[in-house]
Amino acid sequence: MLRYVLASFTAAAFILTATAQAEPALKALIADGQNNHGNWPQTTKMMKKYLEDTKLFSVDVATTAKQGTDESFQPDFGKYNVVISNYNGAPWPKETREKFIDYVKGGGGFVVVHAANNAFGDWKEYNDMIGLGGWGGRNEKSGPYVYLDEAGKLVRDEAQGGGGHHGPQHPFQLIVRDAEHPVTKGMPRAWMHVNDELYDLLRGPGENMHILATAYSDKAKGGSGRHEPMIFTVEYGQGRVLHTPMGHGNDSQECVGFITTLTRGAEWAATGKVTLPIPDDFPAEEKTSQRKFGE
Repeated sequence: MLRYVLASFTAAAFILTATAQAEPALKALIADGQNNHGNWPQTTKMMKKYLEDTKLFSVDVATTAKQGTDESFQPDFGKYNVVISNYNGAPWPKETREKFIDYVKGGGGFVVVHAANNAFGDWKEYNDMIGLGGWGGRNEKSGPYVYLDEAGKLVRDEAQGGGGHHGPQHPFQLIVRDAEHPVTKGMPRAWMHVNDELYDLLRGPGENMHILATAYSDKAKGGSGRHEPMIFTVEYGQGRVLHTPMGHGNDSQECVGFITTLTRGAEWAATGKVTLPIPDDFPAEEKTSQRKFGE
């Protein structure tokens, strides 16, 4: 009888241990609810699944009211290792903004995706966090244009003008500028991104900012003629921020390069390191790679 009890106890303990081991190690929150991109419910769903598919993340979504400042939008940021913004809309409540500043400054991870860098043009701390932004009333008072010249040298251009522009959507090539950073380590030196808006003329404080990859915004495609930041990091207090202007449409978020940037970037923002591998179907120098999204 004792042997049976001990065996049952051991089996139960094994099941509990296995269950505990199966729990995702990291907690992520996606903030959404308003966006000038009407497909935001789909892209939130896509990013949630991409993160969960890694088995590293459990993912919650915090959604504001459809219009105006939503005073009930009060996420408990402290519960999460990383927050991903898919939000571009009315200001968050003052208390929420203050708690978010404290969260990131205190060591929380933050990932900025595409139009999230359009948001909150007059929120100083947010612009410090994201490094560069577009639209939202941004101009020379917001900070310089930041890009790389033909020699790969960082330029902080104080010229007057608005922040944020893009030509027609098209596939474009990313050039990895730091092949040793945990997020980009193992990526090809150059790789093709699926059809997307190539944001250019972004401007902002750009402090404590490190560019990991750029894309050339070709004038023939209505662009700036500059090498524009496409993956970069910002240190904000003790927090780590990963910012990518990629991810406009469902098709661009199906790009394996985008998926990899999102998931590895979220892990890095949350922990400071990356364990997720570069997948075998990652894009090549002249070839895109796209995974059709299936729920």
